[in-house]
Amino acid sequence: MLETTAENVVRSWVDGWIASRMAAPPTVEPWGYTVDVGVVGHVTRHVFDATGDAVREADVRKVAGSVRTGGTWLKIFAEPAVITPWLGPEWWIDDEPGYLMTVPLTPAPAHRLTAPDGYRLRSWVRGDVVRTMVATADGALAARGQIAVGGATAVVDQIETSADHRRKGLGSLVMRVLATAAHERGAQTGVLAGTPDGHALYASLGWQVLAPLTSAKYLDPQDR
Repeated sequence: MLETTAENVVRSWVDGWIASRMAAPPTVEPWGYTVDVGVVGHVTRHVFDATGDAVREADVRKVAGSVRTGGTWLKIFAEPAVITPWLGPEWWIDDEPGYLMTVPLTPAPAHRLTAPDGYRLRSWVRGDVVRTMVATADGALAARGQIAVGGATAVVDQIETSADHRRKGLGSLVMRVLATAAHERGAQTGVLAGTPDGHALYASLGWQVLAPLTSAKYLDPQDR
């Protein structure tokens, strides 16, 4: 099993996120990775591979200072309070940190992989990505998520539970189904970049925080 270090977890997350979102392969930079996403509002992202105190102010300022196009994102594994003074007013900064998290993947027992009454569960695979959805009996989407398997590591992405169906265990169900599917495909470690809203769910399932995550977006002049 690959030793879990901050740098290789970041690279695993980058590769898994790319597979999940069908983005371009990363360009390796001295400070991390550049990924072309090709989506309106999210054209390109720059991901720094250092975490915590190892994040260098000079690197962040240099990369941020080279950006001239709206829809460019920075993903930096440090607290927003640390990063904010390094960026100018042309950047929108999420003042709540996300989290880079990991967990050893283990399969769930079969009885923990079934939908509760009134819901149906379906999973399918496209390439290296497993997708799972939970729907109501009449077909409304209740919860969903996906996981990209890349060798020993699998990256969880886009976990969502509809507002009307929260606190019913559906998010946990989706996570268990995805973790089990990834484990069956040979993955040993799970990685994700979670939002503050998702942190409680992931922590309840044994995920551990490796580093905080700051997200920043370069704004077009009319949006400043």
